[in-house]
Amino acid sequence: MKMKIDRIEVYGYDLSYRYGNYVMSGSQVITSIPSTVVRIVTGSGIEGWGEVCPLGPLYLASHGLGARAALQQMLPALRGLDPTNLSSVHEAMNASLRGHGYAKSAIDLACWDILGKATERDVATLLGGRLQENFPLYMAVPLGPCEEMQQYVVDRRAEGIHRFQLKIGANPYEDAERVHKVVEVTTADDVIVADANGGWRLQDAMIAARLIEPLHGVLFEEPCKTLEECLYVRQHTSLPMILDEVITDVNTMLRAYNANGMEGINLKISKFAGLTGSKLVRDLADSLGLRVTIEDTWGGDLVTAAVSHLAASTKPDQVITVSFMNDWTNEHIAGYQPRSVDGVGSAPQGPGLGVEVDIASLGKPLLVAK
Repeated sequence: MKMKIDRIEVYGYDLSYRYGNYVMSGSQVITSIPSTVVRIVTGSGIEGWGEVCPLGPLYLASHGLGARAALQQMLPALRGLDPTNLSSVHEAMNASLRGHGYAKSAIDLACWDILGKATERDVATLLGGRLQENFPLYMAVPLGPCEEMQQYVVDRRAEGIHRFQLKIGANPYEDAERVHKVVEVTTADDVIVADANGGWRLQDAMIAARLIEPLHGVLFEEPCKTLEECLYVRQHTSLPMILDEVITDVNTMLRAYNANGMEGINLKISKFAGLTGSKLVRDLADSLGLRVTIEDTWGGDLVTAAVSHLAASTKPDQVITVSFMNDWTNEHIAGYQPRSVDGVGSAPQGPGLGVEVDIASLGKPLLVAK
């Protein structure tokens, strides 16, 4: 019997940063941001959950309230569809709204959750099979004074974290000192990513690269705002390059790869309209020999569950690191699951995403389509 979408509910809640202020280049400061949760209920009673949480209005071409407006536009086109037919769901979303892949991601995750529950399989298995039960997690180090960033790393290492993404992208001389200070309190077994989030002009990026280059084991991420600028920097440094915000689709990834512009990418699920697009990007990156960091722009338990399944189905030697963003936030709507242990993550074993949402914690839905 064909499964059909009977009702879609959209909820909202705020996610606050566990460590106070999350600071990035360009004077971006995050303390609390709106997250959007989607619940899809089928006629057979199986329900699926998804979540999307853009990192404010300036990080990418997305924002929290925009996700909700986009969902309101798309929901009428989804009623009656088979949620396990992910291709038809994406066709309907694309026919009703151009772009806004981040909003489509929440629908996509909920459909994968339903597909897993309907087939009694976890999402990692459906994404190709479990290739690793555990994977290393990273923590982002907010941009700030050198000593504060150094102490943050010391504190997180004591909790079992050995992979760090340093937020830089300000004065290049001060940024280089920030990286030096962190290197002082880490070892060769730690992974350090110097991430400017596109915050430098080209000249400043070149200065920073030359100052950081002598440091052993540091990866360089997203120095400038445009792909062309990032490619220019890559041509003038031996630092291994990771690209993130400028990789918006398969075409830009292939453009960067063919220009010898990177050795890895940050694979953010909502940037590729959910797990469906992310699996494609992950597998293409693997065939090209590129490593990936698996994460999303931001999110709580549901985003973390989706990230965990994509990571579990990825080859261990392809993974740079993974983020469990529910470790970064105070609020939890699914019992703080999945939960990391000593800097290591794993994907739930249950069907679908494998987490149980406390619907009472979400309050009344913002939108209902039925």
